[in-house]
Amino acid sequence: MSDSEDVRNEGFDDALDAIAADEGYFLECSNGHGSLPPRRVCPDCGDVDLSEQPLPESGEIDTYTVTHVATPNFTDDAPYVVAIADFGSVRLTGQLRDVAPEAVETGQVVGVDVETTETTGERLLVFERR
Repeated sequence: MSDSEDVRNEGFDDALDAIAADEGYFLECSNGHGSLPPRRVCPDCGDVDLSEQPLPESGEIDTYTVTHVATPNFTDDAPYVVAIADFGSVRLTGQLRDVAPEAVETGQVVGVDVETTETTGERLLVFERR
């Protein structure tokens, strides 16, 4: 067990648990802005009336980057693709796992899941082609 597994970030880890169980959610304010937990206030408008909404099953890659020289926490994962995907009211950032870096394109449809890093074994969001 790594040191980071000894401390639980309830809002964030609860969201990862839900995504791993195919019950992903995001927080939506009364003005329709979406954000990821943990939040107490909408980052767009300051609204405190937040409700859990189901995360769509798929999204589209908006942008991505390929990392060849990684930080120490991701050394064994390199090269890897980090992408931002639009899931309707919310955008997620994660590693794209099942696509060769040279085959990634914006607009690709992806689903989201939780896996671990090769280097540290810590959990992270990952995207997989749909």
